[in-house]
Amino acid sequence: MPSFDIVSEVDLQEVDNAVNQASKEIGTRYDFRGSQCRLEHEGAVITIVADDEYKRKQVVEVLQSKLVRRQIDPRSLDYADPESASGGILRQTVTVRQGVDTETAKRLVKEIKASKIKVQAAIQGDAVRITGKKRDDLQATIALIKASKQELPLQYINFRD
Repeated sequence: MPSFDIVSEVDLQEVDNAVNQASKEIGTRYDFRGSQCRLEHEGAVITIVADDEYKRKQVVEVLQSKLVRRQIDPRSLDYADPESASGGILRQTVTVRQGVDTETAKRLVKEIKASKIKVQAAIQGDAVRITGKKRDDLQATIALIKASKQELPLQYINFRD
């Protein structure tokens, strides 16, 4: 039976490269001279440190532009609320989301079943496996999911005949 998986994956090496490029730009831009603005990156967590709200927004804008250049969808970032830190600076953590969370997976399965396409959808960890008898049904399912705007960037992998 033909099948494929719906996943949400982000290449962390590309995220690291984008953060390094953004840090370089922040270090050389004139409007950031003499400020404590910086980006820290560890694993799937990026920490933004800025002097005030305006500069924090500028750092986020620089980071997003570098991520987009490296083909990383900004929707895969989860921004926490900015918090005050010592010295009157703002700190904000940004998490890179990996995998399809349970709530989104359930919503996808419900949407696929409601469409009456003859496929089966099963949640497997942080992916959703779609199986069907015909390749055309699987392609119709991909078109259905692409048409419904998701808040998470999705990829379709392991297409098997």
